[in-house]
Amino acid sequence: MPDNPLPEVVALGETMALVAPALAEPLETADEFRVDSAGAEANVAAHLAALGRRAAWAGRLGDDALGRRVARHLRDRGVDTRWVETDDEAPTGVYFKDPGRGVRYYRAGSAASRMTPSFLDGLPLDSARVVHVSGITPALSASCDDLVDALVGRIADSPALLSFDVNHRSALWQAGVAAGRLRELASRADLVFVGLDEAEALWGTETPEAVRALLPEPALLIVKDGAIAATEFRDGADSAPTRVPARSVEVVEAVGAGDAFAAGYLASLLNGGDASERLAAGHARAVTVLGDTADFPRAETTTRSTR
Repeated sequence: MPDNPLPEVVALGETMALVAPALAEPLETADEFRVDSAGAEANVAAHLAALGRRAAWAGRLGDDALGRRVARHLRDRGVDTRWVETDDEAPTGVYFKDPGRGVRYYRAGSAASRMTPSFLDGLPLDSARVVHVSGITPALSASCDDLVDALVGRIADSPALLSFDVNHRSALWQAGVAAGRLRELASRADLVFVGLDEAEALWGTETPEAVRALLPEPALLIVKDGAIAATEFRDGADSAPTRVPARSVEVVEAVGAGDAFAAGYLASLLNGGDASERLAAGHARAVTVLGDTADFPRAETTTRSTR
């Protein structure tokens, strides 16, 4: 095997510096903070690397201290960063977690928002088994929206499976603006993750079955209903949905759990797991971040060496 084999999974999007209270307390009154790194797609790649899969994150960072910190964090987590670009004219984005109260983004004009379809040149998309993207990226800028369109078109002509997490962020675009575009992108993916709450906000669908009726195109559709359960719908002769209850856990901060779920699910899929195993693996991985203010288990390390 080559010293630096190509990744099985390529995740593309924006990664930012994450500032969060060291304890689960309000941002306004906290005294101690941690500076970490997080972004939907990079979170998925990092969880996959921790689960033993070869995963790369592709994106653009500012040529600044935070960008270098982000890249180092991802490498330390076993993520392949060979396809990360730096921009000396735009900063790395930052966001703050306010535990139990949401997040605050400072990402306008970031290096990632300046990506264009040409960013895809040279990415190992055709050799990947899975390419993962989210509904956050098209909301960053018009050029990023064009980038996602180009990515979807390229994967359609490759053997890779296109994984799409709807990941609607109301701070980036309101539901009335996002609904049609996210529905279109989801319909063009092979595998789609969506939360039942965001599906209701976007499309008015109140049950997993209603989401499937709205999105019949993806071969695999996973509808997550928070702390209750996750349901997989799939094509084929055995088309009955599979539902697996979520694990009971004390929640400190839910942001990032969806990314962990997606990684656990994808790792099981790559391992040949069946529907129940895939959903159970997603729940198991989500639990690792629900009890902390970080998007990734702080104490977890990996022995994989990447560059």
